[in-house]
Amino acid sequence: MIGLIGCGNMGNALVEGIINSGIRKPQEIIVYDQDNTKTRNLQDGLGLKAGADLASLMQEAREIFLSVKPQDMHVLLVTLKPLLRPEHLLISVAAGLNISFFEACLGKEYKIIRLMPNTPCLVGEGMIVACSNDNVEPQEEQTVIKLLETLGHVLTLEEQYFDAVTALSGSGPAYIFLVIEALTDGGVELGLKRDVALLLASQTVLGAARMCLATGENPAILKSRITSPGGTTSAGLMALEAGAVRSSFAKAMAAAKQRSKEMGNSNRKQDSKNQKSE
Repeated sequence: MIGLIGCGNMGNALVEGIINSGIRKPQEIIVYDQDNTKTRNLQDGLGLKAGADLASLMQEAREIFLSVKPQDMHVLLVTLKPLLRPEHLLISVAAGLNISFFEACLGKEYKIIRLMPNTPCLVGEGMIVACSNDNVEPQEEQTVIKLLETLGHVLTLEEQYFDAVTALSGSGPAYIFLVIEALTDGGVELGLKRDVALLLASQTVLGAARMCLATGENPAILKSRITSPGGTTSAGLMALEAGAVRSSFAKAMAAAKQRSKEMGNSNRKQDSKNQKSE
């Protein structure tokens, strides 16, 4: 049985993706949220099992996704600690919270996996980066990876890279949605109907991404193959470079990475205060 604590956007995307993949049935997933409305919506919409409380969820589930807001995680972990058993595997999708944060709250004897997924998991095209603490057995990590692979591509990386991952693939879909929105608006300005422009923009982004993955070639090389001297693509690229699009993306990722670090530091400081007051 899989458990989900916290029915926010990312938690919902994960469980919906798992169900859509067919690897687990709705009845094999139990969810809990302090907001009963969110729990009922998932229960009614997807047929998931709603946990009456955290104790019942912890009793039934072995792999447990923690999907609450980072600032709420300490209180949750304090509540979960007396309910934990050695076989429990805690899987965090909270941005900015290192594995050391969980070990400080719970002790170092529990199994922790940290994920940085993104919302395209909902349609089976997610990018998920994972790392585990030393208590997680290799076969346990592989079981979770196989589960997550139904939602997209899974990559294991050292935790030191997670702020950069958050800035690129975690926040990245929002950047690309902005690109699709801009291309669509541009198409409308050129006389296309909005639904036609949206289809053209979305499929173009999808096709270009798949081409990168399928060929494994440097995107600069792929770009050069459709850029004839003095042609239409060349004219468009010159306009984008003049608008500093490349540096704008770099600045966006740097800002997101810095914010991820700030969130982590803020939560660690708050956790330290909480522990002193307990």
